[in-house]
Amino acid sequence: MGSIAETEKPHAICIPYPAQGHINPMMKLAKLLHCKGFHISFVNNHFNHKRLLRSRGPSSLDGLPDFCFYSITDGLPPSEAEATQSIPALCESVPKHSLEPFCELITRLNGSDGPPVSCIISDGCMSFTLEAAERFGLPEVLFWTPSGCGVLAYTHYRDLVNKKYVPLKDMSDMTNGYLETSLDWIPEMKNIRLKDFPNFIRTTDINDAMLNYLTTEAEAIPRGFAVILNTFDTLEQDSVKPLLALNPNIFTIGPLHMMQQYVHDDRLKNIGSNLWKEDTSCVNWLDTKDPGSVVYVNFGSITIMTKEQLIEFGWGLANSKKDFLWITRPDIVGGDEAMMPPEFVDETRGRGMVTSWCPQEEVIKHPAIGVFLTHNGWNSTIESISSGVPMICWPFFAEQQTNCWYCCVKWGIGMEIDTDVKREEVEAQVREMLDGKKGKMMKNKALEWKKKAQDAIAIGGSSYLNFEKLVDFLLKK
Repeated sequence: MGSIAETEKPHAICIPYPAQGHINPMMKLAKLLHCKGFHISFVNNHFNHKRLLRSRGPSSLDGLPDFCFYSITDGLPPSEAEATQSIPALCESVPKHSLEPFCELITRLNGSDGPPVSCIISDGCMSFTLEAAERFGLPEVLFWTPSGCGVLAYTHYRDLVNKKYVPLKDMSDMTNGYLETSLDWIPEMKNIRLKDFPNFIRTTDINDAMLNYLTTEAEAIPRGFAVILNTFDTLEQDSVKPLLALNPNIFTIGPLHMMQQYVHDDRLKNIGSNLWKEDTSCVNWLDTKDPGSVVYVNFGSITIMTKEQLIEFGWGLANSKKDFLWITRPDIVGGDEAMMPPEFVDETRGRGMVTSWCPQEEVIKHPAIGVFLTHNGWNSTIESISSGVPMICWPFFAEQQTNCWYCCVKWGIGMEIDTDVKREEVEAQVREMLDGKKGKMMKNKALEWKKKAQDAIAIGGSSYLNFEKLVDFLLKK
């Protein structure tokens, strides 16, 4: 991947949605663009800018002369918490309070010594930036960080309302089997159930903030100069095809974490985006384990569970008698510290490691990992797919439910665990995945997808070529 001449350097301003799972892929995209000769201005909110400084060190955002970091307000009260901000609060506040500061930043950058801003690359869930793009006459690329199937599901929110499936009649619909209703009118998602849609439809209020926010954001897809998806064609072409009818300029350039092999600038390697401090000792621990023997457990950066659910997961892992690496953020149990009883520690000593955060990409491709117990966030899901690791799926919110359905029903690499988790089910699924016939079949299928992911990002592969086309597309504007 060659870069373009310094004198013609374009300037991309990259602005992710302010949550870990959105910042990480935007950072990867920004690094790839930088290696193609783009000047990068990376814009976080003040809260996450400070968290990055705390987790990665006071010089971690010094950047490079042509890879710079900035921050703007999100309109929420200041907080020092080491936790993801409230998603509904962000969705309400950011469009109201971030537009003008964002425009002021563009004006400031245009008046600086660097090249003028030539394009905006915004998270697909930050469509307020389209107004800024229009003000400055700039092309804007919408980077949707969920799966292609998740984005497709969001585009059908309006249909679900118009066809009276949503909102729910009353909250009893959550438990009376209504969510098992399957739909036959979405050709690409034949027989998908209501429960498999992103969970913001689970409301009795037609004016529900999140339902309307995601409906509106999805309807902004046609307004983008282009749309980027962190996926690859052989995995999600059925989901991407109908999206092309909304915006013909869609570029599938994933898995982005694998595309990082084309980032050769060593200075960029030190620029990270993890908001929690990573415990790298778990990799050394994995080195002591047999291939395919360890259960990796991580529910991501947002999932909140009850203390009872935490205990059921813990004893399910303990009773399976299998080795496990379990990532439990300090804030994973709402209002309480995530603590297991002393008996659990005694029972799992030597075969269980529990820590608060880890370098997941390194962990998940480790030969010792045999199965991933996951919330099915898209970053985790595509990292698991591209590492050939099957999944035990416990989706929490947003399009994680959709990813789960695809893993279990469409891609053949996952088993779903009940929301009302029981230790017996955890134990049984862990044993099946590591020792059982079904587990072996899913492992083989996962290895097939791994090969297809490798083919996509190889020189001449679909994602490699799509990234080249994206760069050309941006430079011709």
